[in-house]
Amino acid sequence: MFLRETVRAYRQRDPAARSDLEVLLCYPGLHAIVLHRLAHRLWRGRAYLLGRLVSHFSRFVTGIEIHPGATIGRRCIIDHGMGVVIGETAELGDDVYLYHQVTLGGTSSDHGKRHPTLGNGVIIGAGAKILGHILIGDNARVGANAVVVAEVPANTTVVGIPARPVERGTMVRPAKPHFDPYGTPSDPCLDPLLHEIDLLRSEMNDLERRIARVATAAAPPAPAREANVDQSIERR
Repeated sequence: MFLRETVRAYRQRDPAARSDLEVLLCYPGLHAIVLHRLAHRLWRGRAYLLGRLVSHFSRFVTGIEIHPGATIGRRCIIDHGMGVVIGETAELGDDVYLYHQVTLGGTSSDHGKRHPTLGNGVIIGAGAKILGHILIGDNARVGANAVVVAEVPANTTVVGIPARPVERGTMVRPAKPHFDPYGTPSDPCLDPLLHEIDLLRSEMNDLERRIARVATAAAPPAPAREANVDQSIERR
């Protein structure tokens, strides 16, 4: 059941997958997930060394490093996969989509929960770093190469370093969660840094207009002496 639905998920989301057999034989992300399930089972059975040996073998074969203590939900897809790192206390919900060079890392050397928790339907773009004991809400999107160090609300897209929410109000939201390749929106959207720059520019222009109005109102009237001189010249 697990293998069948995971292969089906790959076929649905990857147009390059032309057959179930191709996915089974040629997709390292699938191999890493299968081996992780074995390593995780050993880890939960307190066979810690065996679990680490299986995960180490998986890393050697696939280039994907998943600690056997990590919890991964159903239909998880690791696309391309090379360089993915998932820490010991990371938790992934169902239908999570990870691209290559993603890191779900910890920011503490203490024992206990120190890695991220990803909700259902989350997409993490290539090269993104999710660091610390934070929650990435359901159907959230993390853009390629983003660095996330704070919680991301559900149905939110974040980009940049550090990651900030992207305004997507102009986009017509589909009835079902939208799939963003590499977690990076390709629809017309407002970059958070550009938005802040535009706000600063608008405030600066408004301030310049206000200063100009004050300066005009405070300007002294033309000297009366010059008016008298002009009148005397006209009489002559």
